[in-house]
Amino acid sequence: MIKTKWIDRELKYDGLQLCSSFIRNETGIEGDAIVAFIGPADVPIEHMVDLEDVATNAPIFSRSMLHFIVAHSSRDLALAVARQRLLVSIAADELRAMTKGYPIERVGDDIMDGEYKISVSIATLSPSSSLIHFAMNIISVGTPVKTRGLADYSVDPKKIGESILTKYANEIHTMQHAVEKVRFVD
Repeated sequence: MIKTKWIDRELKYDGLQLCSSFIRNETGIEGDAIVAFIGPADVPIEHMVDLEDVATNAPIFSRSMLHFIVAHSSRDLALAVARQRLLVSIAADELRAMTKGYPIERVGDDIMDGEYKISVSIATLSPSSSLIHFAMNIISVGTPVKTRGLADYSVDPKKIGESILTKYANEIHTMQHAVEKVRFVD
């Protein structure tokens, strides 16, 4: 069973939080978990995991983002990317439901509003787990690319964050149930 936690204090994301011990150190939760928090993002190139962003010298910066860190005990990168896409899809669905009339769509592992980028995301492996960082801008002013944030849509970050936590955990739980309820065939 995956555990969830809303971290009620502001935390800065600089890329070093994408590690197998972050959730345990911040919350005491061990095992599969997803946590969310609000804080700025300033990821220098030396902390970047996305090799395309490193090659194009594209650091991540935002004054305020809604962050999610996910840790699963499995070490399968393809499965981690599938879970990442699931998380992004859930977030896009929630944002679309709260922002009627905007062309919100998931494009790969990003959420977009036309040419405006709303989110950042990466999935990777550590020696003991698979990890996902997903974040949506809250404030879009001062970002290095064209962005929109939750404030631009009058969406409450905690409200959408808690909903995403719950829905992701439910999907993971029901996926596990789907695995356990079938028998093997020849």
